[in-house]
Amino acid sequence: MNIRTFIVEDNPTIRESLVGTLREVARVDPVGEAETEAEGSRWLTRNLALWDLAIVDLFLKDGTGFRVLEACRQRNPAQKIVVLSNYATPEIRRKCAHLGADAVFDKATEIDDLIDYCQRRRQERFSSQAAH
Repeated sequence: MNIRTFIVEDNPTIRESLVGTLREVARVDPVGEAETEAEGSRWLTRNLALWDLAIVDLFLKDGTGFRVLEACRQRNPAQKIVVLSNYATPEIRRKCAHLGADAVFDKATEIDDLIDYCQRRRQERFSSQAAH
């Protein structure tokens, strides 16, 4: 069982690279993508049954990932939202956690940590479904 993942990232090169890496290494299934705050918030809140993980950049073509986090506060507790940003300072990490992010990863130095996170989520999901 792969993790259904929605990506909110405005840089097409980063988005494509991320999708390829996560599909191959972490065995996630990309279910969609958005470049703006409005697109990401709308899809994630209207399709709650279709995603397990959202990966959100903070600074988007139009709007911010902070607002996407806020829009998704009422999600199912099993659904996780992580931030992937070039600005993963301690202050930004605190703000993201306050807005409901489950984790924050730095694009430059923590991609391996994001992959590990995705692999752990997949294993947790597989384990919980096997138990039922």
